[in-house]
Amino acid sequence: PLCKTIIFQDITLYTVKAILILDNDGNRLLVKYYGDTFPTAKEQNRFEKDLFNKMHKSNAEVILLDGLTCLYRASVDLNFCVIGNARENELLLLSVLNTLFESVSQILRKEVEKRTFLEHYDSILLAVDEICDAGVVIQSDPAEVVLRAGVRGDELSLGEQTMAQVIQSARDQLKWSLLK
Repeated sequence: PLCKTIIFQDITLYTVKAILILDNDGNRLLVKYYGDTFPTAKEQNRFEKDLFNKMHKSNAEVILLDGLTCLYRASVDLNFCVIGNARENELLLLSVLNTLFESVSQILRKEVEKRTFLEHYDSILLAVDEICDAGVVIQSDPAEVVLRAGVRGDELSLGEQTMAQVIQSARDQLKWSLLK
């Protein structure tokens, strides 16, 4: 036959198994597990410990662990990890990792460290929920994630705001100075 049949097996929108943000000691700061990959806290903690140990021994940004593909990025004293199944497209997982890192970076105003992370924990938790819902990637634009997470424009630096946001902020400040 001239025409070959292509069968797509295991195609699913559920691409992310977990999103983890760990500190430099491997302690969890923010974790979201999707599906039933690690149903108990004991299994999650064991996986996080194994992942952290393997991350520090490896120079690569992609690790295969327990039949899962793990992409990670370190910054000062935080480690950002996105986990997918072994056959998942690494570029898709990398896109989620980059969106996560850039969103957190914008929320923390480029001070991506544990202290500022903990100060803005609520906004970061909302940002993670905007990126991925139940393992399905729903947003890959960091600016949109930050906007949807509810970070106000005046909380961002001038370089991260749109021109309309800068003008609106200036109008508000002028209005309040005239009313005083």
